[in-house]
Amino acid sequence: MLRYYYINKEWILSAPAQRIYRFSASLSLMLFLLLWALRMHLTIPLTVLPLVKLLLLMGVVGAATTLVAMEYFLFGFDNTPVWKKVFWFCVLLFPPLGPPIYCFVVYSRSRLLMSRRREQATTPL
Repeated sequence: MLRYYYINKEWILSAPAQRIYRFSASLSLMLFLLLWALRMHLTIPLTVLPLVKLLLLMGVVGAATTLVAMEYFLFGFDNTPVWKKVFWFCVLLFPPLGPPIYCFVVYSRSRLLMSRRREQATTPL
């Protein structure tokens, strides 16, 4: 039996989801900077090594979350022209730097999110 899992539009555009994706994108950028610093062959003291490993783990989880969420948004909800989608898909192929760029440049400024914020601001509690 073949099952299709559908993520609701409300889940991907909700305010908590936006906060999670931005936080994950920040963790992904932190991972990029941490990997860049480690490539400089800096000596890490043994007392700091567990913290560095924790930061690496958080960065990997953030990068994975951002990559999956932004690809889902790109293919499911982004209504830009096809050539822009192809460009952003190519950018998304370079984690941990591509998905956060897409998150901050496209996802955070999309018309869907703007209209969603306006709807939430005008509806009374």
